Amino acid sequence: MAKALISIVDDDESIRRTTTFLIESFGFRSAAFESAEDLLKSVRLHETSCLIVDVQMPGMSGLQLQSQLAAEGIGIPIIFVTAYDDKGLRHQAKQAGAVAFLGKPFNDEELLEGIRLALRGTLEATRNLIAVVDDDESIRRTTTLLIESFGFRAIAFESAESFLQSGQQHNTSCLILDVRLPQMNGLQLQRELAAADCNIPIVFITAYDDKESRGRAMQAGAVAFLGKPFSDEQLLQILRAALRHDKGGPISM
Repeated sequence: MAKALISIVDDDESIRRTTTFLIESFGFRSAAFESAEDLLKSVRLHETSCLIVDVQMPGMSGLQLQSQLAAEGIGIPIIFVTAYDDKGLRHQAKQAGAVAFLGKPFNDEELLEGIRLALRGTLEATRNLIAVVDDDESIRRTTTLLIESFGFRAIAFESAESFLQSGQQHNTSCLILDVRLPQMNGLQLQRELAAADCNIPIVFITAYDDKESRGRAMQAGAVAFLGKPFSDEQLLQILRAALRHDKGGPISM
């Protein structure tokens, strides 16, 4: 299972380097960015479990980055770090949901405690149930493990019929669904759920991508249509978008 990715945003190269080493010594993965703008352009953004962000940076400041992420519905826990602690900025950051506000230099224990707090909050917020429906046992197993590595709960079914009979559709936050299945196929299951007014966000996956099936699936409201094999980052980004959509937020890929 993948370790949590902790991303650092700081314009001071020495802080980025030492914080990266420290995070990796805790057993996490790390990624470092010298500006908020670089983070926002990076594919690593949607893989990030916790952000360590400098308050004062050239261009977009840490607080502006916090506001931008909130506006886009990206709920990554943020730990602010600053050499210029200010009660007004601290209050503003905490009011907007920051996990911690640390003065530089901070000690190892302070940072580790902040990360643990952030990851506990992420885990509690992301215990959504993701259902996988695929007749290929190896795909079910690997996709389930991948989903659980992201911090979600996962449940797998070998057919559309077994999913419908399980009673889990009303607990499911997102459905990852193969297009071609024995008996009831993925598009038929999509219609069946719509007819039952069960509006689960659906991510279709297929080894046989064709424009007609893709068009029908998306026309009927699918969140995404992925060709097998897909990358970990693709799936995580799509799941986050689907779950924001399920809570009434916009989908932006």
